[in-house]
Amino acid sequence: METVTIPKLNLVTLIGRTTNAVEVKTTPKGAHVCSFDLAVNHDYLNAAGKWESVASYIPVVVWGDKAKRCGEKIKKGMPLCVEGRLQSTQWETKEGKKRKTVEIVASRVQFLNKSSKDAAQGNEDGNSVDTEA
Repeated sequence: METVTIPKLNLVTLIGRTTNAVEVKTTPKGAHVCSFDLAVNHDYLNAAGKWESVASYIPVVVWGDKAKRCGEKIKKGMPLCVEGRLQSTQWETKEGKKRKTVEIVASRVQFLNKSSKDAAQGNEDGNSVDTEA
């Protein structure tokens, strides 16, 4: 039987608004991690012929030194473009119930509204955080 190699692709790009305050923590090993939720809307035509909008709330994490920068710049309600990969995590609660979550591990976060300071200085670099090494 012939072995077939399947290409690996895990790539996500989302545009939405942050729904909560950004949380930055430091792990016991000293790594920084920033987490926030991104609200992404999906519009559809319902059975009555009217447009409706449904929001999905997607957890996002950013690691390393870029997590600190995201923590300083990202505010609640800010529009962002997030690029990264999906990661699923499973665990068991103290009560023995199994839980599962899926989050985006960001490789790039682009701020979609310029700060007045960046706009005055023509600083395009201030509008995104590339989190890949």
